[in-house]
Amino acid sequence: MPAANPQPEAVATPAAPGARDAALRRVVLVVAALNLAYFGVEFAVARAIGSVSLLADSIDFLEDASVNLLIALALGWSLVARSRVGMLMAVLLLLPGLATLWMAWQKFNAPVPPAAWALSAAALGALVVNLGCAALLARYRQQGGSLMRAAFLSARNDAYANLAIIAAAGATVFTASGWPDLAVGLGIAAMNADAAWEVWAAARQEQADAAMDTRA
Repeated sequence: MPAANPQPEAVATPAAPGARDAALRRVVLVVAALNLAYFGVEFAVARAIGSVSLLADSIDFLEDASVNLLIALALGWSLVARSRVGMLMAVLLLLPGLATLWMAWQKFNAPVPPAAWALSAAALGALVVNLGCAALLARYRQQGGSLMRAAFLSARNDAYANLAIIAAAGATVFTASGWPDLAVGLGIAAMNADAAWEVWAAARQEQADAAMDTRA
């Protein structure tokens, strides 16, 4: 008796671009909501204890919420349009650093130490939020070009900044000085400048790729 014809194995097909964009849009909207919610928490604590680094980090949360909202709007746009938004993202990444420099200058002559326990608690909460956002964005960082690169780099750098703020809180306990808080604030500014450069370079590369596609 002849054997029955074997059934062909199912072959997994990649998700359609529209489905990928919809999934990515959901992720960035969740990340935007988390960042906006914790901005309010961290900003209130920073103002209450007079922390430069924490206030700079809270501005970073607001900037991250804006970045992810813009990404949700720009998904599905042309490569040229996305690259232009990517350049805007690079500028936005610089803003928290500039705000940090201004606050640091204002407190330079009177570096009053913030309350260390409140500083570390707020930074620990921020670290949890940023690690969660980075984990959500990590699987999509190769999609969406410079836009997703901006979102992932921002979340990753914020997690590093939170660790530095926790360390500054520990140093504040032992030194009773506001200088650790100021130093971390300046470090946050430097990290944002580096991330802005990486996003700008990625956006310029997208423009070059689009120009080559047009000539081809």
